[in-house]
Amino acid sequence: MKRSREKPHPPVTQPAPAAATSGYSDAARLAVQETSARVQEMHRAIAGKSFDVLTGIPLIAGPAAFAKVMHDAISGGIYAAIHHGATGVFGATAAIERQLPEAEGSPSRAVSSLRSALNAAFGDHLAGIGNILAIDMGLHVDGRPVALTTEALDLAFPAAGKRLCLFIHGLAFDEHCWEPANDGEVDFGARLQHELGYTPLYLRYNTGLPIADNGTRLAALIETLLAAWPEEVAELVLIGHSMGGLIARNACEQAAVADLYWPQTCSMLICLGSPHLGSPLERLGHTANSALHMSDITAPLGKIAAARSQGVKDLRHGPGANPATPHDIALRFLGSTLTDDVDHPLADWFGDGLVTLGSATEHPITGDVKSIRLGGIAHMALLNEARVYAQIRCWLAEIDHG
Repeated sequence: MKRSREKPHPPVTQPAPAAATSGYSDAARLAVQETSARVQEMHRAIAGKSFDVLTGIPLIAGPAAFAKVMHDAISGGIYAAIHHGATGVFGATAAIERQLPEAEGSPSRAVSSLRSALNAAFGDHLAGIGNILAIDMGLHVDGRPVALTTEALDLAFPAAGKRLCLFIHGLAFDEHCWEPANDGEVDFGARLQHELGYTPLYLRYNTGLPIADNGTRLAALIETLLAAWPEEVAELVLIGHSMGGLIARNACEQAAVADLYWPQTCSMLICLGSPHLGSPLERLGHTANSALHMSDITAPLGKIAAARSQGVKDLRHGPGANPATPHDIALRFLGSTLTDDVDHPLADWFGDGLVTLGSATEHPITGDVKSIRLGGIAHMALLNEARVYAQIRCWLAEIDHG
C-alpha cells in the first residue's frame, strides 16, 4: 500500500557541471594525441624487441646500440611533433569555435546523434574536463532542453496533464530514438497521450557516465520535475529502453533510500530490452581487452579499448537483481528475440541481438513483477514496434487509478 501523499520535497540539486571548454576541436585534439601516443608505444615495443636481439650479438652490439639511440631520438621527435602540432592546430580551431554564435532553431538530429555517440564512448571523460559536448541530463522538446521551472514547463507542455510518462533512451542515443522512422512503426508517446491521457516526456542524458551517477541525477531531476509541474501529478510512469531501464531502476532505488516524494506517485517502471544481468557483448569486449594486455606489442591497443566510458563498462554485469521494489512500484520487463519463435534453441543465446532473454526477463526480483517475451524483434525495434506498444498499453491499463 502506498504512503499518503505529501508535498514534494524541495528541488534536489544535481551535481554541478564543470566550467565548459570547447567542443569538437578539443575532442578531436585529444583523439589525435591519444592515438599517436598508443602508436608510439607499439612502435617502441616492436623496435625494442628487434634491438634487444641485435644488441645481443657480439660483433654488431655496438653499432646496434648506437642505431637504437638514433632511432629513439628521431622517432621521439616525430611523435612529439605530431602531439604538439595537434595541440596548436586544434587549439586554434577551438578558439575560433568558442567565438561562433549558436545556430538558431533546433539542433539537427544528425548533430544530436553524433554528440550522443561521443558521450557513449567518452562521456565520463568529456564531463570530467568540462567539455561542452558533455550532455547534461534534462527534458528535451523539439531537440531543445526545457528548464525545470513551472513557467518553462507550462510553456513547453501547454496541454500538461496530471498523468506523466517519462521515456528514457539507451546507450549512444537521445530522445529522437523514440520517433518512428518507417511506416508501420508506432510513436509510443503520442499514442499513450491520445489513448490513455499520459503526457509524454523525453529525457536526454550522458550515457557514458556510470549508471549509478545517472541514477542519482535522474532521481533528483524527477523530484524537481514533480515539484515544478504546472498541475499536481497524480501518476508517473517510467519507460526505459536498454540502459535507460537500468538507470530508471537505479533511480527508483536511490529515491527510496533518500525518502524522496516521487516514488509514491510512480505507479510502474517498464524496461524494454534492459540487460539487468549484463550484456554479453560488453563481457566479450572486456575479455578481448584483457587479451590485448597480455603482450607488450598489443597492450597499447588494449589502452585504447580500455578508454571506453564507464557507462559502457557498467553494462558488463548489469546492476544485478536487487529484490526490493521501492514504494510498491510495479516492475514490467519485456525481452525479445531475433527468432520468431521465442522457444527456438537459439532464442536464449542471441536474444534481441544485443541483450539475451535471460538478462532482460529472468531475475529473482520480488513484488509486483511481470515479464514477457516477444519473438522476431531486434533490440532497436523495441522502440517503435506495434506489439511492444500493445503490451505497454495492456500493462498500463491494469493500473488502479482509484
